[in-house]
Amino acid sequence: MENEAVIRLGVFFGLFIALASIEWLIPRRARVHKRSKRWVTNWAISILNSGTLQVMAFALPALAAGAALDAGNNGWGLFNQFEAPVWLEVLLAILVFDFAIWLQHLITHKVPILWRLHRVHHADRDMDVTTAIRFHPVEIALSMLLKIGLVYALGPSVLAIVLFEVLLNGTAMFNHANIRLPLPVDVAIRRVLVTPDMHRVHHSVHRHEHDSNYGFSLSIWDRLFGTYIAQPEAGHDDMITGLQWQDDRPSKLGWSLILPFKKK
Repeated sequence: MENEAVIRLGVFFGLFIALASIEWLIPRRARVHKRSKRWVTNWAISILNSGTLQVMAFALPALAAGAALDAGNNGWGLFNQFEAPVWLEVLLAILVFDFAIWLQHLITHKVPILWRLHRVHHADRDMDVTTAIRFHPVEIALSMLLKIGLVYALGPSVLAIVLFEVLLNGTAMFNHANIRLPLPVDVAIRRVLVTPDMHRVHHSVHRHEHDSNYGFSLSIWDRLFGTYIAQPEAGHDDMITGLQWQDDRPSKLGWSLILPFKKK
């Protein structure tokens, strides 16, 4: 379990530094707010999320990887009822969990009380690699509970869970990054993975656009279920990202944390 944490953190910080560097070299869009102000807020929210998960780890038997170990030891879950090649189990687990995250994301847009939490993520007026770590702590806790429940139902190996978490975190940072990809590269990648241009549509200020492109890792689900929009109506250079708060409030930590509890 200690190695699992080291691997995840190593990949996370390595990708973060790489993507942040690419953003600096070839940005896709001009920034609305200074990087320093937003990054302090987004990183502070991420640190609070880590603390929330640590508290949950004390209160619950295990988080996702620990739940996989527990399920395996007790023979719980679908995958523990039959023998299958490791590669097949890992592939199936990644597909199932990625679809579950896609469905969860769609539901957070449709259920008002969940949307109040999720709009903390969408309120960010700029979209860059730190937007990927900007989620309200309550939403992170609910997402982890869902993930733990699914782990016990499916019984995937610890390896499958670690690989999925690394994939999810890595692709989320990638598709939120403010980087300019050549169009042919974008077209090729989005056949499998969600690209920054594809996901930027989801961060549009317009409801009909941010109710689309829910995928974090694989792009297939939006195509299959009719929620795919290829490009924003206003174009990537002129589109407005964020929600109705088009001022400096979304870059403030206190405002962002109490946003779900505001009446409007």
